[in-house]
Amino acid sequence: MGRLTTHVLDTASGRPAAGLRIELFRMGGESPLKTIRTNADGRADGPILEGDDFAPGQYELRFHAGDYLRANGAALPDPAFLDVIPIRFGIADASAHYHVPLLLSPYGYSTYRGS
Repeated sequence: MGRLTTHVLDTASGRPAAGLRIELFRMGGESPLKTIRTNADGRADGPILEGDDFAPGQYELRFHAGDYLRANGAALPDPAFLDVIPIRFGIADASAHYHVPLLLSPYGYSTYRGS
């Protein structure tokens, strides 16, 4: 069964990004399908999307990096260089596992399709 997961690592501190708020949107929708906070390991406690809700289409994860960084003592300018990081991606195969990790620092980030 297909599912969507994520994992966020704070590369500036060398730790998982615990407590970071993430919203999932289906493109064209105005309200989030789901909002979660990462656990102590920087992960969601379960799949963000799975089962009948996991369908082909275009999606966006919004990682609320600025709030997380401020809460963890990062000295950010006003406005912060990175605040909300949107990652848009497509799900083509509803039977596959889509893992969208984020490597985060106050001035940069990277992502990829993980496993």
